[in-house]
Amino acid sequence: MNKVILMGRLTRDPETRYTQTNNTLVSSFSLAVNRRFVRQGEERQADFINIVAWSKLGEFCSKYFKKGQQVGVIGRIQTRTWDDDQGQKHYVTEVVAEEAYFADSKRDGETNSTSFENTFGNTAPGNMGADFEMSSSDDLPF
Repeated sequence: MNKVILMGRLTRDPETRYTQTNNTLVSSFSLAVNRRFVRQGEERQADFINIVAWSKLGEFCSKYFKKGQQVGVIGRIQTRTWDDDQGQKHYVTEVVAEEAYFADSKRDGETNSTSFENTFGNTAPGNMGADFEMSSSDDLPF
């Protein structure tokens, strides 16, 4: 099974381009993902993971993701190689995104009142939507 779940901050705005063969949109960006454990006396360390999102998900990422935002990505690891013009072989390991979500709190991550949804129509984690309210008189089912 090849499944990756990451949460981190964008190190730059997504970069969008189109493939030469069939003009498919592809968006790429990098996530700074903090390591879970820190040894006493050491600074927190992060890994910088390259992410690639294709077609509609790539369009969503390029339109709504900005440098510094915390996002969640679910996908798979992919490795590939190619030879450059000088005959030098290059190796790349990246995550191909299958799902992407906002992970900032609404207060921290949004600068306007628009409620964003991911490409699959789910409200972003941590954001219940602008019309969700609960008063103390509401009956709870638990």
